[in-house]
Amino acid sequence: MQESTFLSPAYLDVTTPNRGDVFARNCPTRQLLDRVGDKWSILLLGMLGEGDLRFSALKRRVDGISQKMLAQTLRNLERDGLISRHVEPTVPVSVTYAILPLGRELLGALQMLIDWAETRMGAVAEAQKAYDGRMDV
Repeated sequence: MQESTFLSPAYLDVTTPNRGDVFARNCPTRQLLDRVGDKWSILLLGMLGEGDLRFSALKRRVDGISQKMLAQTLRNLERDGLISRHVEPTVPVSVTYAILPLGRELLGALQMLIDWAETRMGAVAEAQKAYDGRMDV
């Protein structure tokens, strides 16, 4: 079995000549792109970029996410070092999530994508309508 290089320093430091190659089939960069390209990850990072939030607040703010998907996505973002999870031993337990520096750096890069999607959806919808019209012929 091949040893995982996902946590290899060469893959963590983008200044090294051995940085990841997203076009290589087995490069762990693809796993990271799957995570950061996921709509739930993008939305949760965006929410946490505005400030720390509890689980229930995230659930209310991100319309359409199930409790299971929210928990899974938060766990994955925490595992990747993008967010932190703070548990307060109250009754009931209070869990707060916060964006970490690595997550804030990623959010900066994602913000351009978010802005583009919000402002260009009309043009995309027009292109889809035109395409669908050609396919119906």
